[in-house]
Amino acid sequence: MTYRAPVEEMVFTLRHVAGLDAVLAEGGSDLAPEDAIAILEEAGRFAAGVIAPLNRAGDRHGTPFSEGAVTTPPGWAAAYRAFVAGGWNGVLASPEHGGQGLPHLVAAACTEMWNGANLAFGLCPLLTAGGIEALAAHGSDDLKGRYLEKLVSGAWTATMNLTEPQAGSDLSGLRTRAEPNGDGSYRITGAKIYITYGEHDLADNICHLVLARLKDAPAGTRGISLFLVPKVLPDGARNDLRCSGIEHKLGIHASPTCSMAFGDGGGATGWLIGEENRGLACMFTMMNSARLNVGLQGVGVAEAATQKALDYARERRQGRAPGAAEPVSAIAAHADVQRMLLTMKAYTAASRGICYLTAQALDAAHGPEGRTAYDRASLLTPVAKAFATDIANEVTSLGVQVHGGMGFVEETGAAQLMRDARILGIYEGTNGIQAIDLVTRKLPLNGGTTVGAQIAAIRRVAEGLLKDGNPGFGHAAARLREGISSLDRATGFLLKALGSNRPQDALPGATPYLRLFGLVQGAACLAQAGLASSAALTAGETDPAHAARIALARFFAENLLPAASGLEQAILTGGSFADDPAFALAG
Repeated sequence: MTYRAPVEEMVFTLRHVAGLDAVLAEGGSDLAPEDAIAILEEAGRFAAGVIAPLNRAGDRHGTPFSEGAVTTPPGWAAAYRAFVAGGWNGVLASPEHGGQGLPHLVAAACTEMWNGANLAFGLCPLLTAGGIEALAAHGSDDLKGRYLEKLVSGAWTATMNLTEPQAGSDLSGLRTRAEPNGDGSYRITGAKIYITYGEHDLADNICHLVLARLKDAPAGTRGISLFLVPKVLPDGARNDLRCSGIEHKLGIHASPTCSMAFGDGGGATGWLIGEENRGLACMFTMMNSARLNVGLQGVGVAEAATQKALDYARERRQGRAPGAAEPVSAIAAHADVQRMLLTMKAYTAASRGICYLTAQALDAAHGPEGRTAYDRASLLTPVAKAFATDIANEVTSLGVQVHGGMGFVEETGAAQLMRDARILGIYEGTNGIQAIDLVTRKLPLNGGTTVGAQIAAIRRVAEGLLKDGNPGFGHAAARLREGISSLDRATGFLLKALGSNRPQDALPGATPYLRLFGLVQGAACLAQAGLASSAALTAGETDPAHAARIALARFFAENLLPAASGLEQAILTGGSFADDPAFALAG
């Protein structure tokens, strides 16, 4: 069974957790909620019917490389043409450049579906979307006129060229050079690695966004500029750049991960995006968008793994479950398998809620909330990226476990999902870096009022649980309140450490804090969905999905959220590792 887009559940989360209806009303859009639902239903059909069937074959085929050219797997080019023809590449982009101009919330749901169906395929439009955003925000009118329409349509694709062999997460050691040509263009020379879709046969042109350093630029990251360096120049000539090889990877085999060489013949021609020596700020426009999208990749892969595990557990028969009438039961009837399946489902739904909340904040930033919403999006982005991708790794691993020995072999596809998911916590800023960003940059926003407001919003959800009184929630209200208290105390501790210039006391707890934040926020998202379902049941609706949402909120709160207190203790008392004798012994 291949991926099935869970459109009904996604729409419910969009409307009742992330507030899609309000986003559409406040954004001045002509799009009605039923129109957005129709778009997502069609996206779900495309994801399940066109992209998902290519996933397994693409993993086996890979991306053969010969004489500088990459060949994508069979069916890839036709699927990409259909993707472009359907207008899916420009869902978020401005109508001024041929896009649909839909809200971030709708685009987020589409991104989840593309990547749940086929992560390796979904990476190509994901990178292009980031390139569109960076160029639209920082490019000159001339560059926008030449490139944006083609990128928005999907006729051309974009890449992000940051990493070099000696400069990964720390870009201060970047060596790629740029020299002015005197006509407004620049000569780019250097080498980049890990360039997703740096070369392929899906589009006629590839627009590389390249970080490089001018001759007299300041040292470190302050001296980096961003350039658009196309594979094919405006006059139709081939630019002085090439793919020098592809990586052989643990997963995402059908996504070409390229090493790129610029300037073998004297210099590739590129054009400055934004200002000289301000390239990192421009690139972060692209990376912040990409980080939410990577979080959505995590949700999509976790959803695919959950579906696969559920299907298998209902079919595979082993042993007799307690109280069962039949001599051999489906493994889904056994308590431990049920625990694993519910954990997968609950973590996936919680991550979806967090990512959609982040997209909602990006939409609200263009409305009356303005800067307040933008700061909320900034706070939630590292949580969305890191928590959802950590969850993807855990959920896909559980998926293999549910399959047993059949999960460890490649036949079922469970192993591929686990292999594919592993990159998600690494690229677009490792999850450790996301945790550091959350603690050192995002918690102190506005003197801590941004995080304080978010905790207050979560507390209101807990109060709603107490008022609702539905016995189906069990002890969810009490567990959520305990989790909020842990988050509140840990937040206060970290803000005090940072305010006292004691980063050594804050940084050891950064990763546990991000996990704590994700658990509490995720529990609140599930509780909010459960409250909406409880209200629907009270109003007389009989959809069994409502009772399932209430049960899932309870399971998360009673079985997964109690980890919050242990995480709090690790943050408050874990201390610095710098003087740990174990490090001296290891050295």
